[in-house]
Amino acid sequence: MTVDPDTQSTPAAPVASGFDNDNRQAGSIGESARDYVNRLRGGDMGSLPAILGLVVLIVIFASLNDRFLTTYNMANLVVQASAIMVLAMGIVFVLLLGEIDLSAGVAGGACATITALMLIDYDWTWWLATLAGVAFGMVVGLAIGALVSFLGIPSFVVTLAFFLGLQAVPLKLIGSGGSLRYNDPVLRGLSIKNVPVTAGWIAAVVIVLAFAALSLWRYRSLSAKGLVHPPIGLVAIRIAVLAAIVLGLTALLSANRAPNPNLFEISGIPWAAPVVIALLLFWTFILTKTRFGRHLYAVGGNAEAARRAGINVRRVRIMAFVICTGMAALAGLLSASYTGKVSPGSGGGNVLLYAVAAAVIGGTSLFGGRGRAIDAVIGGLVIATISNGLGLLNQAAYINFVVTGGVLLLAASVDAISRRRRSSAGV
Repeated sequence: MTVDPDTQSTPAAPVASGFDNDNRQAGSIGESARDYVNRLRGGDMGSLPAILGLVVLIVIFASLNDRFLTTYNMANLVVQASAIMVLAMGIVFVLLLGEIDLSAGVAGGACATITALMLIDYDWTWWLATLAGVAFGMVVGLAIGALVSFLGIPSFVVTLAFFLGLQAVPLKLIGSGGSLRYNDPVLRGLSIKNVPVTAGWIAAVVIVLAFAALSLWRYRSLSAKGLVHPPIGLVAIRIAVLAAIVLGLTALLSANRAPNPNLFEISGIPWAAPVVIALLLFWTFILTKTRFGRHLYAVGGNAEAARRAGINVRRVRIMAFVICTGMAALAGLLSASYTGKVSPGSGGGNVLLYAVAAAVIGGTSLFGGRGRAIDAVIGGLVIATISNGLGLLNQAAYINFVVTGGVLLLAASVDAISRRRRSSAGV
């Protein structure tokens, strides 16, 4: 008798697998703080090390160069980090399964090349050309996922083969030494244009109000049902912190940041930022509020237990790779938007390594079952901050590699130690 996986009960995911961990009953903020400290001691560190590292980097670079914290540089930092953050978000889905995708970087370059050709040679609209590039990426992910799931070939080998093969796509379509310019005003504008100041303020206020309404509604709903929930004081603190960050950044980027403000004006949030935020909110919802998200964490935590519980493990694996390469396509578009062109080398080099490093630095576990979409954003900011700060200090390129490698090694060490402590605590 065939059992429909969707009719089976989903096994509970580990507390620290990426689901909301703050639904525990706490009578006061002090008790919530003690509970959080206990979780840290038990190895559930989440993104805390990355956040602390980011703060340290900002303090160091700001003290060494007075241009680092200027609004002009902060806007550039957001744009520089956007492609890595988007690619890292896709990598998170694969890492949650304990797998790897070595082809994601070059897949993004191939997808960007196809989009550019649709724009230039066939005069497609920007959104149709974008869909073509993303569709190609998802087909690649489908092929990778099928080979890994049905034939049982290790993802390292499959994606290594695709890493080599996909480099032929831009080389064939563009030619050695050639390039295609990204002149479309919408796609190019993602990096060089800004959201109107008024629209940016409206969006910021809407985000804060929506978060506050959802947080208070959730608190009231859990309270009414007698379910575990955080104290109202902690909810208020979260709302206040988010409001301070969102409104503060909006105010910062709404100011005129032109190098010579008397001649021209540059103000508003770069369009790349809303793209990253929209993707972050969407994938956070998918991971925390949908059946697929629960299944993904369950398979990453224990694939055999998930299979016995009725979860279609093959389907989950395939979907993870499809999402990864689909996000790689979007990352390729953002990268092409930033550079203004695509070439046979687009997506190669250290692009993939930086994306994996961003996910791991942000708190996603290399062992599977633990990670969030926001880990990619935090880790991407760390990577971009290192590159940006060292660039302002006119340091040699090798210093960037050494520092980034050291940060990644430190993040992996924290992950391994946290995993050992969770195992000792029986989590």
